[in-house]
Amino acid sequence: MSKGYWIARVDVTDAEAYKRYLAANGIAFAKYGGRFLVRGGPFDNPVGTARERNVVIEFDSLEQARACYASPEYAAAIEARSEGAVVDLIIIGGYDGPQPGA
Repeated sequence: MSKGYWIARVDVTDAEAYKRYLAANGIAFAKYGGRFLVRGGPFDNPVGTARERNVVIEFDSLEQARACYASPEYAAAIEARSEGAVVDLIIIGGYDGPQPGA
């Protein structure tokens, strides 16, 4: 079964609200098995439009990724953020097919 991922791009507009979101989101991620693969950090943006933060969270399946977003625990985290950030988020299934050169 393919893994599921959240890919988020974030501009923080209210640092205090965003801190509340960060403190609250771990409850949902722990419950649904979310693991950070990317959480901020330096990046290059050779094409397109960037936001100040990039995040990739891995889940055991696309279903778990979707369930986490729809959960009451994550709804509480979003409420804690309360307009503290502009977020672009996609939830996407992983790829288990052949790789180049394989």
